[in-house]
Amino acid sequence: MTEAKTKRIGVLTSGGDCAGLNAAIRAVVHRAIQGYGWEVLGIRDGTMGLMERPLMVEELSLRIFTGNILRMGGTILGTVNKGDPFAYPLPDGTVEDRSGAFVEGFRELGLDALIGIGGDGSMKILSRLARQGGFQFIGIPKTIDNDVPLTEFSVGFATAVTAAVEALDRLQPTAASHQRVMILEVMGRDAGHIALNAGIAGGADAILIPEIPVRLEKVAEKIKSLREQGRNHALVICAESVKLASGEAVYQKHADGEIRYGGVGHVLGARIEHLTGAETRVTVLGHVQRGGVPGSRDRIIASAFGVHAVDLVAQGKSMCMVAWQNREVVDVALDDVITRNRCVNLDGALVRTARGLGISLGD
Repeated sequence: MTEAKTKRIGVLTSGGDCAGLNAAIRAVVHRAIQGYGWEVLGIRDGTMGLMERPLMVEELSLRIFTGNILRMGGTILGTVNKGDPFAYPLPDGTVEDRSGAFVEGFRELGLDALIGIGGDGSMKILSRLARQGGFQFIGIPKTIDNDVPLTEFSVGFATAVTAAVEALDRLQPTAASHQRVMILEVMGRDAGHIALNAGIAGGADAILIPEIPVRLEKVAEKIKSLREQGRNHALVICAESVKLASGEAVYQKHADGEIRYGGVGHVLGARIEHLTGAETRVTVLGHVQRGGVPGSRDRIIASAFGVHAVDLVAQGKSMCMVAWQNREVVDVALDDVITRNRCVNLDGALVRTARGLGISLGD
């Protein structure tokens, strides 16, 4: 057993859920207990677990982590994507800084380090909390959007792509049967990685991503060219945050007052139908991409990330994030992560592949 000073670590999941989170938690627990003899405390509902009183935590033992948890979607610890501790919303509409309560909760538990599993937004908040509290922090990237910088893959992305590909596989025969243009709207708040990967794998005729403003006449030209080739149907996949060449994006205002992307598929469907005369149908995949049994790649990456995160704690490292680069798990500085973004590389291999296949990107 490797000697290390840290004896008690905390782990939490923050931000939107995705497939593979439980595999990451499981890996943290297995490595910490079996490799170092440490205690592991699971913090419930993200940062809320250390801000609430009484604290919302539970000890995570090996008995909890049967093989079934590895296969479960979501997160056994719960998560939140609201309630920034530095600007916590109050019922009267005002906000207050509750970061001090988080730090106090961390100290009350006697934690030596924190491992946080989250996306780019969570990494910014958690790293700021770690600096304020002066405690050791390691991040594990997760997001179906795959837009966390400096890592080729984040936990949850591969399973989300599989869900989108399966949807295209199911839409194609019904499109052909009814001579329709089927439009699949997938998630992708700021980046089009899901749409691009799934579109290539699923045989889409047009892939529309936020990095490329869409000229609908170009999409219409593609659909018309398919007709000339004898095809009676078409598949279009679009990210939820796609913008038209005019700069127009589509938002929905929800009951809680939050404005989120969504609905662009229906807008595109109506306009494509007008331009081509083709009958269109729209499917919004939504949270189906987040749920379900995690695929093998997400289980493997989550497991590798969890083990490496614990090893970094043992090495005394802090303010870094585990990452997947060149078929290897590495660590990168959080300062480099939170100051960048990771959109689709328009000169990259996948965009070149899509264009080489004759797929329209709407430009």
